[in-house]
Amino acid sequence: MASAALALLLTGCAGASDRYPSLATRDIERVSGTFEPVAASDAQLTPALAPANQAEQLQSLVAQAATAHAAFMTAVPGTRAAIARIGAKEPGDKSWTDAQIALAELDSQRSRAAIALGDLDLLYANASVDFVEREAIAEARANVLASVHQEDAILIELRGLADR
Repeated sequence: MASAALALLLTGCAGASDRYPSLATRDIERVSGTFEPVAASDAQLTPALAPANQAEQLQSLVAQAATAHAAFMTAVPGTRAAIARIGAKEPGDKSWTDAQIALAELDSQRSRAAIALGDLDLLYANASVDFVEREAIAEARANVLASVHQEDAILIELRGLADR
């Protein structure tokens, strides 16, 4: 019975092939003709003017980063002194703990400058997407980035001293 049902099903596949269209490429599907490229335009695209409040935003972010950098640089001598007091003491000792706290405070000041840098990065990205002038943003970003790099170098040095 099962073999009879299977034979019946297979006969449905053996129908006449002239009822179905050919899968060969049709004339309309063939590539023909030529296209002329569009002439290049000599006009130069210029970015739009920066928003009116951009200068205020940049000043605010640069001031925020400068304040954080000044606080960082003010805290560096105290952190150096705390690290110098560690000597040969073990982790967990009061002088070691004080040095770690001082390093954490420096990290916090660096983070404040990095937040301003992140906001400048966001302004730059938005200006790029909106095709707006971004030279002022790039200049402000470069100044803040230099401060953050200086802070990073100091932190690396101080961590190296603390890990001795």
